[in-house]
Order: sequence, then C-alpha cells, then structure tokens
Amino acid sequence: MRFVRALSVVLVTVSSGFAPFDAAQGAPSASRGAQAPPPPATGAPTAPARGRQGPPPLGPNGTRDPFPNPIPAEDAVIKVNFVEFASMPDVGVNPARPMLMSYEPGTRRMFVNDMHGALYTVSNDGKTVTPYFDHQDSRWNIPVQFQNFERGFQSFAFHPDFNRRGAPGYGKIYTYTDTTNVTPVPDWTPPPGAKVSHHAVLLEWTAKNPAAATYDGEAPRELMRWHRPFVNHNGGQLGFNPTARRGSADYGLLYAGNADGGSGGDPMNLAQNLGSSFGKILRIDPLGKDSTNGKYGIPKDNPFVNDNDANTLGEIYAYGARNPQRFAWDSKTGVMYMADIGQGISEEVTTVTRGANLGWRVWEGSFRFVNGSEVSMETPRSDPKVTYPVVEFAQLDPLLQNSSAVTMGYIYREGRLRALRNLLLFGDNPSGEMFYINVDRLPPNGGQDAIRRILFNDKGQAKTLLDLVKAKTAETGKKPPTRADLRYGEGPDGRIFILNKWDGVIREIVN
Repeated sequence: MRFVRALSVVLVTVSSGFAPFDAAQGAPSASRGAQAPPPPATGAPTAPARGRQGPPPLGPNGTRDPFPNPIPAEDAVIKVNFVEFASMPDVGVNPARPMLMSYEPGTRRMFVNDMHGALYTVSNDGKTVTPYFDHQDSRWNIPVQFQNFERGFQSFAFHPDFNRRGAPGYGKIYTYTDTTNVTPVPDWTPPPGAKVSHHAVLLEWTAKNPAAATYDGEAPRELMRWHRPFVNHNGGQLGFNPTARRGSADYGLLYAGNADGGSGGDPMNLAQNLGSSFGKILRIDPLGKDSTNGKYGIPKDNPFVNDNDANTLGEIYAYGARNPQRFAWDSKTGVMYMADIGQGISEEVTTVTRGANLGWRVWEGSFRFVNGSEVSMETPRSDPKVTYPVVEFAQLDPLLQNSSAVTMGYIYREGRLRALRNLLLFGDNPSGEMFYINVDRLPPNGGQDAIRRILFNDKGQAKTLLDLVKAKTAETGKKPPTRADLRYGEGPDGRIFILNKWDGVIREIVN
C-alpha cells in the first residue's frame, strides 16, 4: 500500500470550476461568480465590465480576467444540424446523468454510462437503450456515491482486445466509480489527518461473452482504491490510446485522469507532489502484477519508473493537473489532448506528453496562480519546464455562467461531418457552449482569440445546447434547468453525439 509523503494540511473554502449543486432547487447554488463584488480599494484599478464581473484584483499585477477580448458571439460560428437520437431512462424522478458515450469496435456497439451507476448499450439507430450492468446491482453490492454533480460512476473503457478471443484482455471492461463504502483500506491516501468524503475505485469486469446483450461475468476485480478527502474533483476519464497498434509499447495500457483531491486551490499541494497519485494522469498495465498491491502493472517506459526518489510513483505519466475530466488522442498525429477544469480564472485544453508538468497549482493556464483567487499577468508562460495550454478561455467571458468548467470533445479527422473536419471540439460544461479551434493551426501562445462557437440549427434558428434542453424539459413538463452539463460522445464512422444531464436526450450532429 502506498501513502503520499506527509504534508501540512491547510483547508480553504471550496472553490472549483463547478458551482455547488443545490439539490432542492435543481440548480447551482450561489457561488463566487454570482456574489456581488466587494467595492474596490482606494486607487485600485477597475476592470472593464464584461458580463459577469468578480471581485477586483487583490494584487498590483493580479487579475481575474486575463483575456480582455471576449469570445466572438457571431464571428465564424458553425451551425450544425441535429437529431434527437436516443433517450436514456430516468432514475426514479431524476434524469440520467451521462458522462461518457463511446464505441467498442470489436462488437460494433455503442455504450453510455449514467453517474447513478448503470452502463447501457445503445443501438446504432438509437431506438433501443439497454442496461448492460449496474454497479448497484445486488450481485455486486457496489454502492455508488452520486450525490452532487461531481460524484458517481465517472468513466469506463474497454480493453482493445475486448472481443479478441484468447487474448489476455478478452472481455475486460474498466470502470471508475465513487462509492460510499469506505471500509476497505485504500491504496492511495491524502496526507494524514484529511477527512474521508468517500472512496473511489478502479474496477475490472470480465465478460464471458463480449457479444452478449448484458454482462454475463462474475463480480469485478478491484485494481485501485482512493480515499477522497472532499466531495469535488474526483476521477476523470479512463481510456486506452486508440492510435496504438497491437505490439507497440502503448498498446493495452490504461490512462486514468485523477484530480487534485478537491476543495479549492489544491490545499494539500498534491498535484505537484510526485509521491501522490492526486492531480495526475496515471498510466498502468491493467493486466500486470508488479504494482505495490500486486493488482496491476507499471509500464517500464513510464517517465518516473527509475526516479532516484523512492517516494516517486511509477504510475505517473504526467502531473500538475487540477481536474482532468476528459482527454482524447488525435488520430492523425497521435498527440494526446486534455481538458483541465480551472480554479476560478481560466479553463484550458493542453497537450499531454510523457513526464509533462501541466503546471497546477503554480500555474492556472498560462498565468501564475496567486493568492488563491487570481492570476498574475507578469511573466506568463515563462517556465520552460511547464506544458502550457494550446487554448484557454476566461471564466468571466460573457458567453458563460456564474461557474465554468471546460469539457473535451474530440479531434475530428473524419469526413462524415465536413464542417467539423480538422477541428478540436471542446466546450463549457455548465453553459453548454460548444467551441472549436483548427487543430492544425493552434495558437502559439494559448489564449482564447482563436476560439469560435458551434451552435445548433433548430428549424432555422441558431440555439445553444441549453436552449434545446430547456425547451425539451418544458415540453415534457419538467422544470427547465439553468445549466446544460455538456459532454461529447462518439460513435462509429465519425458520428458525434451530444450529452447532457437534464432531459435524458442524446443528440446526434448530422449534415
């Protein structure tokens, strides 16, 4: 069992890219962006009004709004057609909360998860959504902690040999789940003295027949368990590199995004600590056995395997992440891109390379993070050892809401949707704003100047995802939400789907 090096614990007020969720009202509760700003100190500069406006800077070179030019609302907007492709079932009186939709090429099926605990298959025509397995099934007894919008069944991934009979990865599925069961001893802990909010587990399921309509295997095997000290900043995405060919060094290795432990400002300084699994992109061999707990393997070419410090974790592929909820690989270049949710200033999409330092909590995006609530405009992007964003946007941009949280889509290289070809698709989770940049002409210094919008063509009117979700909930007699909770999904042959957590509808972008 591994423990992080002892650090002093300083607790701060919870602050994250998400506003706290008010279950009673069905909407985010008041947060830093929604509060009235305090009056500026005498002689302090006042930033120009741009939609929402947070408190004035605390330092002489500090700001909460590092990008003075807003994202254009109308310039170079791409308008896409769509269909309502499928509907996910409610969970009691609550709508489904999908996080990920992906295509398993071996069995040629699409799958989508619900944070309440279930994994579904979706037919290619969208007419049938069938439960595949549910963590909370009495056979497995894995109680999912899905309270507030940041906890629950986070992600899943199919081994690339899932449908290859005789291969070690045959029938293997991996899930990343928050659980209320905190009895077992965790493999990963924050420093001593941290409270226990819940645990998170990385599980391996083994189907006997990968083509079966529902899961037909035994109870899952636990690979890792985390002690989570706060309710927010939990697990991110699981994924196998789809550009890796069988026999290559990266084939069959599982990547896992793991956030910094929660609260706000990384109070335990875990993201930069190479003795901690928090705030990292991890890379493991799920079929290996040479880890400390003997349940998975550590790839020999991981960047810190031979580090001279015995406390450094060999599982780490990259570090300095805050809340890495989504990543994707470019099928043309093989480059990995990650969306990292910001503290309160900027949201970023960054390339992830072997051993990369992604900056947090020293940097938020291109700027030094100071005083727990602002960034410094002095010497941006000045540390050559840090990997800075390829694109980022300010949380105070007029298009966004009181809270912002970047979400990653895909690097679209297919020909099916011509308007999206060669674009990096991403967006803002709460507002549902969908964005793009040209992935072959990335801005050299980050920033948001290259960002443009994607809107839906709804009977000739340009609408956001939130517009569509509000209309759908009103149509079905439900209270319209104040946020969208955008996620992208993928299917075969270049199909792109749009998910949300409020109306149960999976929408497909079409020509």
